[in-house]
Amino acid sequence: MYIIKDEWGEFLVHLARRAIEEYVRKGRAVEPPGDTPPELRKKMGVFVTINREHVPPQMALRGCIGFPLPIYPLVEATIKAAVYAATDDPRFPPVREDELDDLIVEVSVLTPPELIEGPPKERAKDIKVGRDGLIVERGIYSGLLLPQVPVEWGWDEEEFLAQTCWKAGLPPDCWLDPDTKVYRFTAEVFEEETPWGPVRRKPLV
Repeated sequence: MYIIKDEWGEFLVHLARRAIEEYVRKGRAVEPPGDTPPELRKKMGVFVTINREHVPPQMALRGCIGFPLPIYPLVEATIKAAVYAATDDPRFPPVREDELDDLIVEVSVLTPPELIEGPPKERAKDIKVGRDGLIVERGIYSGLLLPQVPVEWGWDEEEFLAQTCWKAGLPPDCWLDPDTKVYRFTAEVFEEETPWGPVRRKPLV
């Protein structure tokens, strides 16, 4: 059962797009619209992903930042994440104005992370590619991968765990260490079909 209606997903994607364009073109942030559905003012985790059009999924990423925990109202978190994804992702230079018409905006609304209990060697059996996203934590190190990532790369559950460890800056087998915490979450994902185009709910399997 979906938590986010299709029309709400469309609203969030359009808002993220407008936030990116407004900041890149004019250097200013947008405010939550007055017609924001009340449900989108609830605190929820969210990530905004910016992809380049007409390239393979493995080469498309142009920026991705968000909030895994529900610390901001969803509408506000979407605006913040959109601007940060466009300007503050350390893997990429800030988005330029001449790129905007070639970018696809994607919004992932997250459920709260759930700690995976039990023996570490059983963790791969407790997750499912196409359903779960992962967070790996150990000490000061932390890494997150959204549920669509292993689908796009064709990973199985063990490879997904290993890649999340690597994202955290840890050895790829750290998920087998009892001192490593592994969390799972799900996401409802919405994306533009073309820049500024129709928005669809993105299937993960």
